[in-house]
Amino acid sequence: MSRIANPVLTGFHADPSILRVGAYYYLANSTFEWYPGVELHRSQDLVTWESLPSPLRERRLLDMEGERSSCGVWAPCLSYGHDLFYLVYSNVRTWNAGPWKDCPNYVSTAPSIQGPWSDPVFLNCSGFDASLFHDDDGRSWLLNMEWDYRQSPDPEGPQFSGILLQEYHRETQKLIGPVRKIFTGSPIGCVEGPHLYKRKGWYYLLTAEGGTVYNHAATVARSRSLEGPYEIHPHNPLISSRDRPELTLQKAGHASWCETPEGRTYLAYLCGRPLAHTKHCVLGRETALAELVWHEDWPYVKGEQGERLNYPTDTFEPPVPQAKSPAPAKGETQYIFDGPELPGDFKTLRVPADLDRYSLSARRGYLRLRGGQSPVSPYGQTLLARRQQDFSFDAETCVDFSPTSFQELAGLCWRYDERNQYLLALTHDEKRGRVLSVLSLVAGRFSREAGPVLNVQGPVWLGVSVREHQGVFRYSTDGSGYTEIGGPLDSQVLSDEFDGLGFTGAFVGIFCVDTGRYAAFADFSRFVYRPVSSGRDL
Repeated sequence: MSRIANPVLTGFHADPSILRVGAYYYLANSTFEWYPGVELHRSQDLVTWESLPSPLRERRLLDMEGERSSCGVWAPCLSYGHDLFYLVYSNVRTWNAGPWKDCPNYVSTAPSIQGPWSDPVFLNCSGFDASLFHDDDGRSWLLNMEWDYRQSPDPEGPQFSGILLQEYHRETQKLIGPVRKIFTGSPIGCVEGPHLYKRKGWYYLLTAEGGTVYNHAATVARSRSLEGPYEIHPHNPLISSRDRPELTLQKAGHASWCETPEGRTYLAYLCGRPLAHTKHCVLGRETALAELVWHEDWPYVKGEQGERLNYPTDTFEPPVPQAKSPAPAKGETQYIFDGPELPGDFKTLRVPADLDRYSLSARRGYLRLRGGQSPVSPYGQTLLARRQQDFSFDAETCVDFSPTSFQELAGLCWRYDERNQYLLALTHDEKRGRVLSVLSLVAGRFSREAGPVLNVQGPVWLGVSVREHQGVFRYSTDGSGYTEIGGPLDSQVLSDEFDGLGFTGAFVGIFCVDTGRYAAFADFSRFVYRPVSSGRDL
C-alpha cells in the first residue's frame, strides 16, 4: 500500500482537531488573528482534503477587532453528538501583555458542518484550549487548561496548572456542577490542549505539553473513571520530536485522534519544518497524520514496519487500500477578481471583509481596496492575504493606483505580523511623484528603501520571489519583464521563532493604506501564487 507524505495540510494549519462523522473525516485548525475564524477541511480517505467554508465567518460569531498578533482563535475543537456538530473555541484577547491571559471560551452548534452555526455562547474563561466530550451515558463535559497567573515568573511553566473538567448541560447551553481538576500533567510540563476519549471502558486524556516549540509533545493518560486519577502512558510522550534533530518534522505535539469505521485509530498532530540549518519555521505549524497501534490498551505511533514509536514519521499508511498519494498539483494558482465573492484561500485580519473596504463590484473585473489603517495597527487594516505553503514560490499582482500623498500606499506584502513584514508599496513623494518603495519592519524596527519613479499613470505589476532563506521584490510596467527592487529579504524574519514567540506563519497578499483620510482606493486585477520546486517541498 502506498504511504502518504506528511504534512497533509501544508503552511499555517496549527492545533488540529480531527473528527469522523459517517463517511467523512473533518479537520479544524486554529486561525489566531486571521479571519474568518477556524479553518475546516474534510476527507473521505485521510489523503485528499477539501477546504470547507469557515464556521466563524460572520462578525456576530467572531469579532477580533483590536486584538494583538497571535491572539484570536486558539485550538478549536470539533465534536458531534445528538445530531449536532459542536464547535468549541477560545477567542484569546491577551496572552503576552503580562502575567494574565484573557481567554473567553465559546460554543457554537450546527446541524451540518456547513452551518448555519448558532450564535456563540460564552462558557468560561479560566483557561484556553477548551474541548467538549460526549460520554456514552448521554452527558457532555467541557475540558480546558487552567491558567494560574500567580506562577508566571517561574520559568518552569507552572502557570499551566492542570486540566479542568465541568459538565456541560446541552439544553441550557450552560456549565453546571463543580469544576474538578483531573490532571496536572506529566514531568514534561505546560499541560494544555486537552481532548477526552473513551475506548474499551477506559477514559483517555490526550494533552499537549512542553510548549509549542521544539520541546513540544503530546501526552496521554488513562483512567477507569471520568474524574480520574489518570495514569500516564508508560512510554510517554505519545508523540514528540524533542531531542531528535534529524527528523524532518519538528515540534510534533498538540494532537487529537479519531477512529475509522473499521476501528483503526488515526492521530492528527501539529509539526513544523524549519528552514535548512535554522530553527525557523516560516511555513508555521502544519498538520500531519499518523496511525496509532494499541498494545495493552495503550496507543503508540505506528512505524513503517508496524513497530511502536513515539515520534513522527515523514509518511503514514492511509486506511483506504486504494488511496494514492495525491498528485503534486503544485502548479500556479491564478486568482481573477471577477466573481461575486473573494477567493476562499484569502484571509483578512481580525474582522470580515466588508463591502465598504473590499469591493468586487466598484469596477468590473477588479478588486477595489479602500485604504485602511497602517500596517502596524490592530484595527481596520485593509489587507487580503493567503498562506505561504512552499519554501520557494513566486507571487505577483497587478495594481492600478494613483496616490496623491505619502500617506497613501498600496501594493504587495509578505508578512508574519505587525512587527515583522515586508511591503512593496506604490505611493507618492512630494518631489518625485508616484514612486515605489520597499518598506520593512523587522522586530518592530522600520526601514525604507526608495525605489524608481513611476509617473506614467496606469497599472503596475508587482512581484516577490522567495527561495527558501531569501526573497526579493520585483516590478514591471508591462507585466512581462520584471526588475528587482531593494535588497534581499530574510525569510527567517517571518517565523514563529524570530521575534519572541508567535503562533502563525508567513502570508503573502495585497494591501491598501490611507492614514490621511481612509478614502484612497487601489484596484487589483489579479493575484498569482506559483510554487517553485526547491527539493524540500512536497
